[in-house]
Amino acid sequence: MGWLLGLPLGFSTAGDAANGLLFGWDIATLQKWALIYLGLSSLAFVVVWVVGYLRRN
Repeated sequence: MGWLLGLPLGFSTAGDAANGLLFGWDIATLQKWALIYLGLSSLAFVVVWVVGYLRRN
């Protein structure tokens, strides 16, 4: 699919990916916000699971 758009399918370094980031972000900012998002979504999953477990019992 990447060849249809003229984009590479993978990057060999984080510096390669940094050239194509949206909104002028740098790779460190993207990684930081990705980790924050993954942490919050994991926490939300655990909360929903615990609430469901407590309601069932």
